[in-house]
Amino acid sequence: MPDRDATQSASVETDLLADTDDVVSLYDESFHLTEYSARCRQKYGLASLVDTTLWHMYPELLAPLTKSAVELVLSNGFPRKIEVANAKTADQRTLIVFRSPHGLGVVETNGDSSLRGTYSQAENDRALLFYQATHDVLTGLPNRRQFSDQLRDVLTASKRVKFALMQIDLDDFKPVNDTLGHSAGDMVLKMAAERIRSVLGEQEFAYRLAGDEFAIIQRRNAQPGEAERLAEALVHAFREPFMVEGLNVFVGASVGVAVAPADGDEFEQLMKAADIALYAAKEDGRRRARRFNRSMLMVLEQRETLRRSLRTALKEGQFFIEYQPLVQPPFSIVGFEALLRWRHPVMGIIPPGLFIPMAETDGLMSDIGQWALEQSCREAMKWPPHFTVAVNLSPAEFLHAGLTDRIAQTLDLVGIRADRLELEITESVLLERTINNLDTLNTLKMLGVQISLDDFGTYYSSLSYLKNFPFDTIKIDQYFIKDLEVDNKSQTIVRSIIALAHGLGMSVTAEGVETMEQAAWLKKKACDRLQGYFLSKPMPAERIGAFLRKFTPPVPFGTFQIPKPMRPLDPQRM
Repeated sequence: MPDRDATQSASVETDLLADTDDVVSLYDESFHLTEYSARCRQKYGLASLVDTTLWHMYPELLAPLTKSAVELVLSNGFPRKIEVANAKTADQRTLIVFRSPHGLGVVETNGDSSLRGTYSQAENDRALLFYQATHDVLTGLPNRRQFSDQLRDVLTASKRVKFALMQIDLDDFKPVNDTLGHSAGDMVLKMAAERIRSVLGEQEFAYRLAGDEFAIIQRRNAQPGEAERLAEALVHAFREPFMVEGLNVFVGASVGVAVAPADGDEFEQLMKAADIALYAAKEDGRRRARRFNRSMLMVLEQRETLRRSLRTALKEGQFFIEYQPLVQPPFSIVGFEALLRWRHPVMGIIPPGLFIPMAETDGLMSDIGQWALEQSCREAMKWPPHFTVAVNLSPAEFLHAGLTDRIAQTLDLVGIRADRLELEITESVLLERTINNLDTLNTLKMLGVQISLDDFGTYYSSLSYLKNFPFDTIKIDQYFIKDLEVDNKSQTIVRSIIALAHGLGMSVTAEGVETMEQAAWLKKKACDRLQGYFLSKPMPAERIGAFLRKFTPPVPFGTFQIPKPMRPLDPQRM
């Protein structure tokens, strides 16, 4: 169905050209002349529209100030009156420049135009209404509606004009919105729009589609080189932090690029290509740009196949759990962490980092998590009674209604003591509905369950979490452990976390311990528990009994001492 406002505006332009005795010319967004009045044709001797531009008609507008005024009309939709002098005759002219549905219009007057008064009143109101309908109120950028219209227009002309479409998504914007509030989020969006504008040149137009999603249409012939240049400039523009309420806020940008007609010559096709490229940029680590290629489509199709398989994986018994020991210096095992795995019947073992986000997105994590919890607790009943079992809770699972009831029912069903269960959550959980989350954590504490804050230091670490809720354990992410022997900064951070946790009455677990030197350093600094390949790789449940019976510490290192042989375990409990 035709757009009513656009149809009305086009009708106004047609009447304007037919009825006026003034010099009126209309241009597209590339400033190419598209239509003109009879008086304009007579004055400038126009016989053809080919290659005639606004700058040919009015070269005076190329001056920096006047050109900026023209571009402002194009970007914000408000009419402008511009006084210019003819370069040859020095005659003063008044140009009324206004936004049209497909670009710009110019009315040339000498002060006695019949259009001057009527346009500045009636059409000014119409231009304001048109602007409000086609622009985002917060950022001032053209909105999704105008983006869709202009993308279709440029696709129609794509045989003579090469162009690129870019989709932009802000990285780490949601945590800012959740932790600092919507007003801070709005400030970031405004500043993000300004950064996008700052890197745009001629024939490059930005739009806000929704939320933290933006788009750019770039009408340049030197593709894909020009698109790649602009995409990298966009990523670079977001490397500096935003200053919000006195705080440095880091929000990056991921960019997906599609070039027409190579990547698509229809609206939906080109949009899909840019979206797939954006997805690839996110998957590659975010804060980067990726240009669409056909291999991305194959990867996406494989992921969709995997997503469909995930819906039946639990029913068909494809999930299993591996257990990695938790070791307490000087060297005794105190429990295991339960690690969820998926064995696909065709593709083999699927990494958790791939399938868990899918399960969270598709609403499957609650059922999968419940299965993992019950399975892990049942396995822990076979271990020595002082061993704990650590089970990860995903953010999606944590926010699911009835979590505390399900955990309480599982404890009763299995018969395991609550203090033997350690639930691991990440800081990202606390970024959602903070008050409700703290209530949930406090309820779990009342059940007697231990709560561990996982991956500490890798998200938006806030001391307010540690003050408002008494975690039992803080887990130091392996990012800080991997270069512990040689990096002074890592040593300082880890030492500070250990001291902080102990000062708050919490214990500390270090993940990713892979060398003798790391283990020795951590023991010396009074780290409570160690976990990593140096101590043991994750193992299936059926190997735990044999592992415990045969376990001996690694070769003595640092200030570690070989413990006395472990007391034989009751075979009936294995």
